[in-house]
Amino acid sequence: MTDYVKYINKTLKPNITEQEVVLDLFAGCGGLSLGFEAAGYRTIGYEMNNAATETYNKNLIGDCYAIKLDLDFEYPQANIVIGGPPCQPFSVGGHQKGIEDARDGFPIFIDAVKKLQPKVFMFENVRGLLYSNKWYFELVLAELRKLGYIIDYKLLNAVNFGVPQNRERLFVIGHRAKFTFPKSHNKRVTVGEAIGDTMFTAPKGSKFLTASMDRYVANYEKASYCINPRDLYFDKPARTLTCRNLAGATGDMQRVRLKNGKRRRLFHNEAARLQSFPDWFEFIGNETQRFNQIGNAVPPFLAYQLALALKECYQTEELYTAEEIIENDYQPGKVLTLF
Repeated sequence: MTDYVKYINKTLKPNITEQEVVLDLFAGCGGLSLGFEAAGYRTIGYEMNNAATETYNKNLIGDCYAIKLDLDFEYPQANIVIGGPPCQPFSVGGHQKGIEDARDGFPIFIDAVKKLQPKVFMFENVRGLLYSNKWYFELVLAELRKLGYIIDYKLLNAVNFGVPQNRERLFVIGHRAKFTFPKSHNKRVTVGEAIGDTMFTAPKGSKFLTASMDRYVANYEKASYCINPRDLYFDKPARTLTCRNLAGATGDMQRVRLKNGKRRRLFHNEAARLQSFPDWFEFIGNETQRFNQIGNAVPPFLAYQLALALKECYQTEELYTAEEIIENDYQPGKVLTLF
């Protein structure tokens, strides 16, 4: 076990010290909630997928309910709302249907904020929401501002926050105080620091690439203009882990190259480490279900740092009121001088 893994195993443990309740909407297997529980919060999760819900309940102190949320749902009182509204409508794989897609979770998230009026909220989504779908992103922000929140958002790459993976995602924070995003780390964690004790081995159950699969990968990478093979490298962070490249397509799959030249797929516990899940975290379901849970998750160690930043924000005594925020028409980058 590497020093990095020992640190993650020790740091990311549920340790409830706060009375505040955090609602995690579209919670998945609990990547966000794990980070928040490690920072001291109590959590309640909501998730449609049964296997992901079982994983959450297996590992976290808070309860997760397998339910499809709708606009009539009544939530328990909470001062913090977090979540990852389904991003498939805005991803390339989801064909970017957006607001016309029944999987769009933003109306649900906005409804929860409207009903609960939490002190702070946070959601995570794909970077595409900032670009080809920015028109819809602006609609979402406008609705949230109407509820009396200052909105800050930023693209964060998990690799800059102690996660051994290049994973850029959009994080949006709604608050009524002064919020500062966590500072990035100077050192990047490599694949070797996360799975160096297993990546050059071939444990029982290893799935090796066949000769025909190797040829397919080579053709795929040539067509994609890859300069280097897209294997995982010991001395570099991993590329973004997704459901597709963990459980799906051959050409883009996450794989390691053994010293004898043979290549094998990642095991789910290796993928979990590259997402900064601790070793004690147990995933429920078949192989595809486990990989999907891992690929969809927010890296818990990044979630932990965001949770600490939110704690500092909501515990301040210098709060704006919703009326003051609306009256002064706060916009990102605009200075609001009320105190």
